[in-house]
This record gives sequence, structure tokens and C-alpha cells, in this order.
Amino acid sequence: MTHSALHYEMIQTRGLKFEVATAGEGDKLALLLHGFPECAHSWRHQFPALVALGYRVWAPNLRGYANSERPTGVAAYTVQQLEGDVSDLIDASGAKSVLLIGHDWGGGVAWNYAMHGTRPIERLVILNSPHPLLFARALRSRAQLKRSWYMFFFQLPLLPELVLGRAHASLITNIIRDTAVHPERFSDDELAIYRDNASIPGALTAMLNYYRAMGRTLVRGSQRRGANIRVPTLLLWGEQDAALGMDMTHGTQRFVDKLTLRTIPDASHWVQQDAPEAVNALLEEWLSASGAEQLSTSDVLDSSRFDPRPANNS
Repeated sequence: MTHSALHYEMIQTRGLKFEVATAGEGDKLALLLHGFPECAHSWRHQFPALVALGYRVWAPNLRGYANSERPTGVAAYTVQQLEGDVSDLIDASGAKSVLLIGHDWGGGVAWNYAMHGTRPIERLVILNSPHPLLFARALRSRAQLKRSWYMFFFQLPLLPELVLGRAHASLITNIIRDTAVHPERFSDDELAIYRDNASIPGALTAMLNYYRAMGRTLVRGSQRRGANIRVPTLLLWGEQDAALGMDMTHGTQRFVDKLTLRTIPDASHWVQQDAPEAVNALLEEWLSASGAEQLSTSDVLDSSRFDPRPANNS
């Protein structure tokens, strides 16, 4: 499998039709939820590792992204709607067990699904996305407000679409590459996939509506608390995240009964693309029986033992 040639299928669920990158087979599903302004392609390095571990891997382009269906209106992008998509995808897969993995916005959806979802999951992996209650708390600090200025800009009508969409969404290239620790991993061809998807008519509005729906929830103060997460949970964090500070991980153990926190010093917010060898090694270790037993406490990963050069594309 080449990283740049993921196999896509159109999957009709009870709700929407999703464009899904797929690989592997069997009853164990690894469902991977991407972030903004990315798409399923952001998981290209994880596909071979998860398939080798016996998973059938599905990485959908979330609602509104790429060629997945794109409902209109901010109300179509609430976290409750996104949780429903996860349930619908699980049902469409017919899988008997589910490993749910999310990064950035996909991480926020995965956190909420672990608390409120209607289908059981066996394990949860989150990459550079704070627990929703910790995120809401952090937004009350001046430091995080400064980091999260873009979220407030995204609440405006039309202007964010005009700014992000200029020159075939070239700003997306700058957002990712300029904040990466290893920009050499993000070739023009790789980033063109994100730019092409964002340039589809209506796509940027849908992508920004995630933030607009969240903004309305925060203004109303209507965040749901939910029960503690009881499934084993791995939280991976690239320490060089320009938007989400490491302090956002502090206190996660209060909301997760079986938490493993591992940080990767030499990685940015785009952690699974910036440091794929480190991320894959941690996934493999934690998902193995022995790893699940050994990695029961917070720790810091020494990423120097991984080759910092781009992974082989074969």
C-alpha cells in the first residue's frame, strides 16, 4: 500500500453517504476520525500498522469534507450530529468490536462519543485533542484564548471562507507546513489533497460550521458533562502544538478511568503525520496485550529512537 494511494469507497449509512478510505478485513474495526483542515488522508501512515495488527481500517471523510455528503446550515454540524455519524458508520461496518481513534476535531468527536455514544467501543485513542470539559475550562485562560483566536474569527460569516479559499486554499498549506516540526514530511502533493478538498464548492463552509456550531454551544454554556470514560484510553500528544498547549492534558485522569498519556516532544499538532513512526510504535505497543498491561501510567516518549526521516512510501 502506498501512503498516497488510499483505497476509497462510498459508504451509505442510515444518515449520510460517506467517502471512506478502507483497508484490511475482519470484525475488528479501527474507525479513524480526522481533524481540520485535513481529511482521511491524514491517517495514511497509520493504515499499514493497524492492518498488520488485525484491524479493518475505516477513515471517513467526515460530513461536509471532500466527497462525503454536505448538509447545509450550522445546526447540521453539532457534536450530536457528528456522534450520530459515528454510530451510523459503526452500524454500516457490521463490526463486532470498535477501536475509535480521533485527532483534533475528530478527537473531540471521539471524546464525546466515548461519553455519550450509543454503540459500544472497546478502546479509545485521542491525538492532540483535549477532553471537552478541559478545553472549555482552558478557553477561560488568557494564554489559550490567544492561541485559539482563529476559532473566534471562524464565527464570522463569509469572511473566513474568503480568506481560507484564496489561491486554491493555499493558506491551508501554510497552516500545516509552517507549524509542523518536520515540514519535509508534508510535500506539495500531499498538501494538494487538502487544498483540493477545501476548494470543492461548499466544503469550506461545512468545515467552518463545525466551529460555528461549537461556538454556539460555548456561548450558551450547554456543554454536556457525561459519565467518566471507562474504556482503556490512550492520549497521544505532540508537544510542539502551536494551538493546543500541553496544559490541556492536565486533569484528564479525572474524567478517564483507564488513561495512558504519552507525549512526543519532537512533534507538532499534526502528530500522526509529523512523527508517524513514534505514533505507530505507541499504537502497536498499547494495542498489544502486553502493551495494554504495561502502559498504565503517564509517560513521555523519547522520540529520538525513531528515524526522523520521512517514512518509506512502499
